[in-house]
Amino acid sequence: MESIRLDQVCLWRRTQEEFSYDLKKTLLSIFEGKYRQPPKKLVLDKIDLVVEKGEKIGIIGSNGAGKSTLLKVISGILQPTTGNVRVRGQIAPLIELGAGFDSEISVIDNILLYGVLLGFSRAEMKERVGSILEFAELEDYRFVPVKGLSSGMVARLGFAIATDIQPEILILDEVLSVGDESFRNKCQKRIDKFWDSHVTILVVSHSMDFIEKSCDQAIWLSKGSLKLAGDSKEVVKSYLDSVT
Repeated sequence: MESIRLDQVCLWRRTQEEFSYDLKKTLLSIFEGKYRQPPKKLVLDKIDLVVEKGEKIGIIGSNGAGKSTLLKVISGILQPTTGNVRVRGQIAPLIELGAGFDSEISVIDNILLYGVLLGFSRAEMKERVGSILEFAELEDYRFVPVKGLSSGMVARLGFAIATDIQPEILILDEVLSVGDESFRNKCQKRIDKFWDSHVTILVVSHSMDFIEKSCDQAIWLSKGSLKLAGDSKEVVKSYLDSVT
């Protein structure tokens, strides 16, 4: 049974030049007749991908290849410019941990908000507050606004919420660098439980050893295109051969 399908997915995104092109400069350039449309970059190029339920897929490629962007498109954080994305099942995206938090409200309120955004009821999330705070080691910070937490605490909170809810699809983007060694080990043990279950997992990692040992299949992205897909060992070997 298909869990994820992408058909001819393309994504054009604004470049950093456009993001930094402020309103004052834009108006001035229009007034002077010098305005030009800031450039856009093709980040994903005609991606076709099918992931079956329960598969563990590793995503590899150099920096800037489009790996994290692909995960964001699958998670619904970004909408493709063209093409179709179909997802069956509840997703927990561990991408830029804590990026969706409201810094002005308390840790508890953010847990409730985050859970609701992932599709859970407020009542269900209230029942999960205790276990989430315990795992994140933030019991003493439950009423503190998120802006009062360190970046590491925020990342721990994001990881704890996303992995406490038992999703059908888990999206991982280099998340095991969170916290100190003790907390990373705790994260790894929780991830291992997902690996032994029927949860569909897509993971971006620069550890080729991890991809080979932990993933059934792998896909290699290069400059936004799907360069190769197949058995994880074969894909990793081809990728390493290309960069050595």
